[in-house]
Amino acid sequence: MRTLQNRAVANHGDRSSRLISICATLHGFFIMLIKMDVLLYREFVMHNRLDQFLIHPPALRLTGIRRFAVEFIWFGIKEARACLFAGLFFLAIFTLPRAGMFGIARYDLLLIIAVAIQLLMVTTKLESWDELKSITLFHLLGFGLELFKTSSAIGSWHYPEAGWSKIGGVPLFSGFMYAAVGSYIIQCWRLMDLKIRHHPPILYAVLLSLALYANFFTHHFIGDYRWYIAAVALGLYARSVVVFTPYDRSFRMPLLVAFILIGFFIWLAENLGTLLGVWQYPNQIGAWATVHVGKWGAWSLLVMMTFTITLFLKDIKKRVHIAQ
Repeated sequence: MRTLQNRAVANHGDRSSRLISICATLHGFFIMLIKMDVLLYREFVMHNRLDQFLIHPPALRLTGIRRFAVEFIWFGIKEARACLFAGLFFLAIFTLPRAGMFGIARYDLLLIIAVAIQLLMVTTKLESWDELKSITLFHLLGFGLELFKTSSAIGSWHYPEAGWSKIGGVPLFSGFMYAAVGSYIIQCWRLMDLKIRHHPPILYAVLLSLALYANFFTHHFIGDYRWYIAAVALGLYARSVVVFTPYDRSFRMPLLVAFILIGFFIWLAENLGTLLGVWQYPNQIGAWATVHVGKWGAWSLLVMMTFTITLFLKDIKKRVHIAQ
């Protein structure tokens, strides 16, 4: 009996010491968070000044080739800033070794890196919570598409490597590839002071986006209507123009051209991703081959859908002129 009592007292003492240890660990963790918060606030101030400087640069009285050079260079700088999340994330995709690092599989490391970058951007106010909601929606839509496309019944592409973060054969980081596109577009709205002229009615744009997203699934069963949807998009957006400001002068571009250009660069990134074996199409299993050029069109349409989602951000609605 005394032995049982002694054991009970010993167990109670062990639990108490464990509780004290956990509390001490949590206390140290919270202290670390406070210190990080101070550092992140300083980073926010620095980045906020940078963004303000990019958006409101000093006035220049230049003409001719010098004015063009300044506008062109500022455009490149703003593009680099808008690609911050996408650039860092795809840099990780292109540089992490196939075997992973520190005993962590490549897919799992990519997930950790993507979440860390996104948290840092939100904490430092480089992205707002409202923007994060849209980016999360892009992630969910993209991941849902990935689950379907990589299923055994469809097999459009696959992820050959192992990882604990895979669900249904799809690594969770894959959704961030779609979120990266959304992040870029959202940042461009602010940094480039984008304005849209003659945008089609929002209802038509939403219905077109829904039809496009549905076709990614249904074309495996009832036929591919992608080019019919593209034809409708051509008619709806034929008059649409995006107005952007690199330095302090506004320039115009057909909105459809912007969709096609962004889709092209995503297609290039996809070629690099498959070349490094992060994911593979069936025709790339034996030896690598370029991603079919038709994917360029698919990505351009997906950019259009992503663009439509960003229209529902409260700070963006007022910049869109709906065609009458």
